[in-house]
Formats: sequence, structure tokens, C-alpha cells
Amino acid sequence: MAESVEKLEDGIVRSAEQVSAQLRAAKDAIASVIFGQDRVIENTLVTILSGGHALLIGVPGLAKTKLVETLGVTLGLDAKRIQFTPDLMPSDILGAEVLDESTAGKRAFRFISGPVFAQLLMADEINRASPRTQSALLQAMQEQHITVAGARHDLPKPFHVLATQNPLEQEGTYPLPEAQLDRFLMEIDVDYPDRDAERRILFETTGADETLAKGSMSADALITAQRLVRRLPVGDSVVEAILSLVRSARPGEESGETGKFIAWGPGPRASQSLMLAVRARALIDGRLAPSIDDVLDLAEPVLKHRMALTFQARAEGRTIPDVIKQLKTRIG
Repeated sequence: MAESVEKLEDGIVRSAEQVSAQLRAAKDAIASVIFGQDRVIENTLVTILSGGHALLIGVPGLAKTKLVETLGVTLGLDAKRIQFTPDLMPSDILGAEVLDESTAGKRAFRFISGPVFAQLLMADEINRASPRTQSALLQAMQEQHITVAGARHDLPKPFHVLATQNPLEQEGTYPLPEAQLDRFLMEIDVDYPDRDAERRILFETTGADETLAKGSMSADALITAQRLVRRLPVGDSVVEAILSLVRSARPGEESGETGKFIAWGPGPRASQSLMLAVRARALIDGRLAPSIDDVLDLAEPVLKHRMALTFQARAEGRTIPDVIKQLKTRIG
């Protein structure tokens, strides 16, 4: 029995070393095309490696679309893009049944798949679509399948949605409901690059030659890595840190004085997301187990879209990142 356990542990270690090398190569390949967004690249890879979806929030021109295209090439995934508009209908995303007539005169319905049938789907400016269209994507994100005319159609594996949102323009938009926000494993802020990165962007993107993304992994290799993430051990101290942080982000006794600023907080899905995310981050860094530092670093992108502040907190100028930072001091 002891020998079997030892062999299993050795197998996990060897697999982790191999997968970690592949992930680092993929991260470097993406960074050779996307400049000055190292934290965004890492968090996006963590989200995909965890088997989840990400919401990218940033002003136009920060390479959010380019990031998704580069991820598709580097990870060997079939990537598609949907530009969300107010008149977009659910059938434009999911697909529809059409009536075909054969040469013999027989008629039958045939399903034509929509762009949601991709391994990596970019939902560009997702908050511009109507709630009806957003809800059509909701089932696909959570259930990994869609239903059209009563028939189930499974989506390809792996399946990930990277949605973008412009924080500036709010006219003609439909805020995402809390139920759909909770489906995103992370909310990733895409900030402006620093001066050196922007200087590099000027030279690399305006010259005669353009740096193109290179493949570093395949879809099968990514699925193997996702399975490995769920097998990595997690120490009791890390588990307790996750539980303490998530539970303190809800109104109630466990939040202490900070609770008066929280209107509603994250549910158990946030704990699950953080548990997977810290494992994925450890694997990308070449570690076999996550640490409390991983919990602290990933707390904000995992929790902030799952929380809301009270009127009193907003009146006092408090923000959700400030509240999360205050909660992290208890376990940091």
C-alpha cells in the first residue's frame, strides 16, 4: 500500500514538472506578443487552468482582444469572437435549426451551430447585449451545453469564456446580473502599461515585421493540466485561510467591524474558485502546493465581483478593493 502511494506521488510530481514547464513556455510566448500586462496574462492563465471563465475590464486599446487571440494560438484552442450589441439575439450565439429539403422531397430540421461552439470564446463588450442574450450564454458557461428546440448540444472541451467590458461607457448597456457575474471565476482589471512597456509597444507594433504568437500547448495537454490542478495537495493552513477570507467577506459575525460595510458577499462558489485558482497559480510557478501568499494575491480578482457595499460604505467613499484589503490583513 505504501509503495502504491509513493508511486502515485512520484507520478504527480513528474506530471507537475512537465506541465509546469509547458505552462511557463506558454506564458513566455504570450508575453512576447502582449507587452506590459504580466499580471493580466498570469491571472488569465490561472483562470483557464482552473477550468473557469474570466471577465476582463479595461478601457479600449489595452490589447484585450489581442490577448484572447494570442491565448488561442499559444494554447492550441479553437478561438472565436462575438461582438455583443443590443440587437444581438440568443440564436446569433447558440445557433438555430433550419428546415432542409432533400432531393427526394423530404423535409427535416438541421441544427446550425453558432459561435459558442468554440474552445475559447471571446464575448466582446458583453454588457451591451440584452439580458435575454446574456442568459443564453449563462447556461453555456455553467452547464457546458446548450438546449435548442428541446435538443441538447454539448460544447467542445475545454470551453472557456473570456468576456470584456468597458468601464467608461454606460449608456446603452445592460449590467450583468449577479447570477452571471458569479459564473466568472475572476474579474481581471486591465490597466495601462508602464512607460517602458509602452515604448516597446511603439517599436514592436509599428514596424514592418510583426511578432506573431506561437503554439506551446495543445487542447489535450491543457485538459491534462486542468486535471492535474485538482490533484495537487492543499495544506490545512491554506484551506483555513480561504474559508476565513471568504466567510469574512459576507455580512455577519465573522466579518467583524467590516461587516457593516458589506451588503452581500460571496457564496461557496467563491471558495471553490479560490481553491482551484491557488492550485493553478502554484503549478504555473513550478510549485507542488499553494501557499497563503497565493490566497492573498488572488483574493481580490476572485471576490470583488461577488460583493456589494452598503449605502453607508459608498457614502464614506469606501470601495470593494479597500474592504478586501482590510479583510486580508486578518490572515496575512
